[in-house]
Amino acid sequence: MSVAASNIANVQTTGPLPASGGSSTPASPGIAPTFPAAYVPLRVDQVSTPGGTAATVSAVSPSYTAQSDPSAPFANQDGLVAAPNVDIASEFVELATAKYSFIANAKVIQAYAETTDTLLDIKA
Repeated sequence: MSVAASNIANVQTTGPLPASGGSSTPASPGIAPTFPAAYVPLRVDQVSTPGGTAATVSAVSPSYTAQSDPSAPFANQDGLVAAPNVDIASEFVELATAKYSFIANAKVIQAYAETTDTLLDIKA
């Protein structure tokens, strides 16, 4: 859930295109401003392990898409900036999936506890 929430929260965190070298035209002669890079979105992959599965977090590739924003101070000469490669719909699906997986796992634990209690209440 934290990966999807982070991606959603940072969907508008743009930065200079990597090809532009991280800076735009200097505001003053001799002073070259630098700007932070665009947010790098993450993804969760499930990998098979002996005895189950494990979740691994990795960066989305490609991590950005070119987006038009000529008013940004770090936009290149064409007015483009790097925007995180985040699909909001997919992120909300991930959140819903995580929510219902948690609920299902909680129900399994609850059923196990109830079954154990019932087995221990057997009277001879």
